[in-house]
Amino acid sequence: MAAHLKKRVYEEFSKVVQIPHEETPAKKLRLSKPSKSAALHIDLCKATNSTDALQYLLQFARKPVEAESVEGVVRILLEHYYKETDNSVRLKIASLLGLLSKTQGFSPDCIVDDAINTLSNEKSHQVLAQLLDTLLVIGTQLPESPALRLRLIEVAYKHLSDTYFGVRNKCLQLLGCLGMVDAPVGKENEGPGTSLGGLRDVQSIISDYFGDQDPRVRTAALKAMLQLHERGMKIHQIIYDQACRLLTDDYEQVRSAAVQMVWVLSQLYPESIVPIPSSNEEIRLVDDAFGKISHMVSDGSWMVRVQAAKTLGSMLQVSPHFLEQTLDKKLMSDLRRKRTAHERAKELFASGEFSSGRKWADDAPKEKLDTNTVNLIASGACGAFVHGLEDEMFEVRIAAVEALCHLARSSPSFAEKCLDFLVDMFNDEIEEVRLQSIHVLREISTHITLREDQLDTVLAVLEDSSRDIREALHELLCYTNVSTKECIQLALLELLKNLNKYPTDRNSVWKCLKFLGSRHPTLVLPLVPELLSTHPYFDTPEPDMDDPAYIAVLVLVFNAAKSCPTMPALFSDHTFRHYAYLRDSLSHLVPPLRLPGRKQVYGLDSVDSGPGSGSVESAQLFLQQSLNRVSTIQNLEASGAQDLLDLTIRDLQRLGELQTELAGAADFCATYLRCQLLLMKVGACFCCGSNRSAVLHNWNSVPHFFRLCRRSCGTWPSLCASNKTSRPQQRLSRSLSHTHTHTHTHTHL
Repeated sequence: MAAHLKKRVYEEFSKVVQIPHEETPAKKLRLSKPSKSAALHIDLCKATNSTDALQYLLQFARKPVEAESVEGVVRILLEHYYKETDNSVRLKIASLLGLLSKTQGFSPDCIVDDAINTLSNEKSHQVLAQLLDTLLVIGTQLPESPALRLRLIEVAYKHLSDTYFGVRNKCLQLLGCLGMVDAPVGKENEGPGTSLGGLRDVQSIISDYFGDQDPRVRTAALKAMLQLHERGMKIHQIIYDQACRLLTDDYEQVRSAAVQMVWVLSQLYPESIVPIPSSNEEIRLVDDAFGKISHMVSDGSWMVRVQAAKTLGSMLQVSPHFLEQTLDKKLMSDLRRKRTAHERAKELFASGEFSSGRKWADDAPKEKLDTNTVNLIASGACGAFVHGLEDEMFEVRIAAVEALCHLARSSPSFAEKCLDFLVDMFNDEIEEVRLQSIHVLREISTHITLREDQLDTVLAVLEDSSRDIREALHELLCYTNVSTKECIQLALLELLKNLNKYPTDRNSVWKCLKFLGSRHPTLVLPLVPELLSTHPYFDTPEPDMDDPAYIAVLVLVFNAAKSCPTMPALFSDHTFRHYAYLRDSLSHLVPPLRLPGRKQVYGLDSVDSGPGSGSVESAQLFLQQSLNRVSTIQNLEASGAQDLLDLTIRDLQRLGELQTELAGAADFCATYLRCQLLLMKVGACFCCGSNRSAVLHNWNSVPHFFRLCRRSCGTWPSLCASNKTSRPQQRLSRSLSHTHTHTHTHTHL
């Protein structure tokens, strides 16, 4: 009975009650990350002094912050900023605000008001500059908000009167990155901070600081103006005079930025007319800017010299006489216009003064010359590139060489004049300068022709130990024109010396002589008897074909003979045989020649009955003989038949490359024989019971076989007739007979 009650108790407690109309909702678990703002707040609260707070901020800056936590972190930082009295801590907080504004997915417009409000109460100049930098970051992150940009520009204009150079620099950067030309800002006829005068544009405000007492501010003003130009704003021409005055600044960075500004204005207003100081003449603005930038090639700072030389290479609109002046080192006057004798006599007549002749030189010009205004090289363009190419810093020399290249490519006459200077740079002590000079001469090779003395200097570089320089010089000789046959002879002699000293340059030297011969066939023609050692009455010994130097001479001669039909008459019998050999072995260096009265069959020369017809007929004969050999494959074993087909296919492919008239027939026959070879290999595997891998390897060739059959025959082959050779042979013989009858209809095959 007790057992029964115990069982009933268990059953009662294990009963499950279901409610049909109510469902218990499933609970979702969410894993929450600890808040960055809370952690930062706890750390800052634990700080007992400014040093601890700065350490906590430095540690926090090394950790990434999620986009959803940025706003909370910013609020904590701003709250601590208002409480902090130490400048270093506030400076770090301002820096963190700028870094957090760059976080992906965070919109920094919510902290603009707070950042601007902190400016009005900040007393530290360093912190103020950092806050302006933060506003610059925010402004660049929100370029689609004109109201915000205008507000930031007003803030920058308000703080331009600060005594600290860093604050003025950041304000100028704000104006350069966010300023708009058509948006008036500030007041005219006033200093920043007053309330009189009319509205001014951003360029006028920035240009006022070209004459700031601090050179860093002057540099920032120039860079801000250049930033406006990069954003698509057209800079006013009135700034040109101010930029030219800054070219003589004592500070290196100012002069460097001024060079860029002068170049920009010369590209914007090239045809504008500007007066020449201390003269009544006027010149184009681009010519005046070219002269002033050329003068900077002699600057005391090598970095400014490099920049000036590079800038000259991009001034392609300069007048030719200014351009040619850069290669002349003659000293010039102060660019004043010299009056003629008639003009001086007219002036004396108008003034009523005449020479009595009683006093020596009483009619001499009475004008007084101020020695402080005279600069013997005031034009700057006088000898600018000469000074650049002779500079002690190799960076300046490289920049001058590159500038010469850009200017010479656009002016053939200037390319001829600067040729001597570029050739002289081949003897520079720095390998990089020599290599750059070779590349530059290669780029302007279409405008120049080397004389013998210039070529002698160029070829001296072939003895350089650097392979890069030798190969670059070989490439230069490939595309350079020379003036006389002595130049060809000198170039060949030096290249053969190079070949003897550096045998690894063989292919490069051969390629160089190939182009040298094809570009100067008329200059090579009178040298052929000497180069080939032929004599009109006596037989000369046959040279060794294994000699790379002799092959180099033949490459030069054969490439010249392609454009000179009278040259093959000077060849000896062994020269024709050597041509056939080189044509087969070095076909990429030896061009096809139509040699009168000769035909080549595998390199053997034989007299032909008619000029010009032996080559095609001999090729047809070779094609017929090759296919006649293939017709006997049924009498051979499987391995021998496959070898014969392989050799025949290779010969037919080579025949198609050498003889273009039979290329179609040779390609058809080679494709047809390749089909038979693939079918033979597949059938041999199944008949002899080869292993599984061999069968699969050959069976994978079946799709390729069908493609070849489709290409050659136009129809799919029948596998059931694969062991019969009568039909393929008949079809092949019909095609060959058609080929033999109609040579020029090979495309129908």
